[in-house]
Amino acid sequence: MNYFLRCLNCGSTYSPDENIYTCPKCGPRLGTLETVLERYPKINISFEDLRSKGIWAFKELLPLDRNDYEIPLFIGNTPIYEKKEMAKKFGLSNLWIKDDGRNPTASYKDRATAVAISKAKALKKEIIYCASTGNAASSLAGLSAASGMKSVIFVPKTAPEAKITQLLVYGSTVMAVDGSYDEAFDLSMEIGEEFGWYTRNSAINPYLLEGKKTGAMEVPIQIGKVPDVAIVSVGDGTVVSSIYKGFKDMKMAGFTDKIPKIIGVQAEGANAVMRTFESGHFDKPVDMEAHSIADSISVGKPRDVLKACKWVKESGGYFVSVTDEEIGRAIIELARESGVFAEPAGATAYAGLKKIAKDLHEKSVVVFITGNGLKDIKSARNFTGQVNYVKADPSSVKDALRRSGII
Repeated sequence: MNYFLRCLNCGSTYSPDENIYTCPKCGPRLGTLETVLERYPKINISFEDLRSKGIWAFKELLPLDRNDYEIPLFIGNTPIYEKKEMAKKFGLSNLWIKDDGRNPTASYKDRATAVAISKAKALKKEIIYCASTGNAASSLAGLSAASGMKSVIFVPKTAPEAKITQLLVYGSTVMAVDGSYDEAFDLSMEIGEEFGWYTRNSAINPYLLEGKKTGAMEVPIQIGKVPDVAIVSVGDGTVVSSIYKGFKDMKMAGFTDKIPKIIGVQAEGANAVMRTFESGHFDKPVDMEAHSIADSISVGKPRDVLKACKWVKESGGYFVSVTDEEIGRAIIELARESGVFAEPAGATAYAGLKKIAKDLHEKSVVVFITGNGLKDIKSARNFTGQVNYVKADPSSVKDALRRSGII
């Protein structure tokens, strides 16, 4: 194998054959592991490679063996849209919106799940589990079904109905926990370890970040350069860490020559990573009770806080938080100006761009939209206009059009 695992906290290294998730010296919270390639192959991935293979175009830069299992669903090569008028409005040189809501289960999490299932298959595991506020769960459910694996999923009972329905449609065993995401997470780890199942839990499993990094790796192939700034929403901290790692690996492999500034955006009611970052003590996470309409990133006890803080700092970036009101309005504005309908967590990144645009004057920016809006239509409806209910006659329609200002 061309890689090893290294503890981000103490620096201890481990062989992948040891089959551990976190550093036993530092514990599950601070002992987060990163995968380190022993040598970087010089790569020359074309747009055609990306178009035909999706995330597997990057297999040489993933912690996988050549013949490891590849899920029979197309993942990755998600659309990226250049928005010139929006860039002009914000005073940017360029603006791209990358829509990962176009993955098989409509979220960024499919990238991570694909690699997790490959690993589970290699270990001959039959059951894979996770805790999730929704997107990781639906991703695991869908991709497990396509791969012939059983999945057990723990969600807070408050998870949006559309996301829970996805799990049941795909045939997962669902545990709706009467508690927070963090309580569901701890419970899943206890049960999963007792029965020896494979975990797809974010931050605990170091290979998930490796799948997620492919989103960043696609960008320079799709737009022909590395943007100055990358903006993404933040919950547990794994996705924002993966954005840094993806750009870094492309640079190390000789494909690009720089890493953009990474800016993580959190919901104001769930900004534990930002609080830790601003404290300057990355090894002392600041936990909180989280509340936000952006359920996918409503995390009060982030598990990948160490990676997120260290790597965002290394990129020269920072974190910002936005209110639920700003998130809701961002859903609508993004949809109406770009045609991309984002769930609250995905729109959080765009809300962050709106808040800091004045500080990014003349910069080129990519915003990652991590989930499709159809996963949580209830939140979006709170910020839309109302339906016009009319009688089945032209005069009723015309009255409604006048009230709407159309005529």
